[in-house]
Amino acid sequence: MARGIEIERKFLLDDLPPTMRYARREPMRQGYLALDGDTEVRIRITSKRAVLTIKSGRGGVRVEEEIDVPALQAEALWQLTEGRRVQKARRRVRLAGGASDARLVVEIDEYSGALDGLVVAEVEFPDEQAADVFQPPAWFGRELTGDPRYANRSLASDGMPAEADA
Repeated sequence: MARGIEIERKFLLDDLPPTMRYARREPMRQGYLALDGDTEVRIRITSKRAVLTIKSGRGGVRVEEEIDVPALQAEALWQLTEGRRVQKARRRVRLAGGASDARLVVEIDEYSGALDGLVVAEVEFPDEQAADVFQPPAWFGRELTGDPRYANRSLASDGMPAEADA
């Protein structure tokens, strides 16, 4: 993957597959400092690190830059995200399958709080061709790539999309 570019596809999961329940969970807080058109600035805080991320674009391919932030500054920035936050736990697991999937990792986000029950899988790819030819496993649900209602920035600001709209 080229530095500064994020290429991913996102899927809605009905439930966590039983084999994934044993993967380590990493709780995280994610809050948005600025949302301006297709550009966002967010702070993500885990037990191990805090990262300020600037993203631009929508859909499966976006520009992304990350900057590590000291814990004290991260907490100060977190205070500025009131009303634009999500809390979730992430599991990272390698995808089993053909040779093309051997290097792919799926990140499964289980949301909590107002988004409790939402489970989403994201897969990042080294290039757009790999993303285009990817065949999701049977346990993946409906694809959400490009659906603005399920972008973390929308979930943080607007909450859970109405089921009738999904």
